[in-house]
Amino acid sequence: MNIEKLAKFYSSHRGGFNGAFIGFSIAVAILMIGFFKTLFIAICVGLGYYIGNRISQDKDYLRNLLDRVLPPGTYR
Repeated sequence: MNIEKLAKFYSSHRGGFNGAFIGFSIAVAILMIGFFKTLFIAICVGLGYYIGNRISQDKDYLRNLLDRVLPPGTYR
């Protein structure tokens, strides 16, 4: 199978392919390390994605977050 056909197949079935890959990855993780460890990893990844996305949208997000959590001026 050449690269063009493979790229065309992927572009027309992107959602199903990505969903199957994510499902397979989660199943392997649960089988290898257990449900709760996999759940913890998923929560950490989701939280990291959320914070990283917010930082890329607003450069002062981390500074404002630290001002809310810590007393002002302690991290500078």
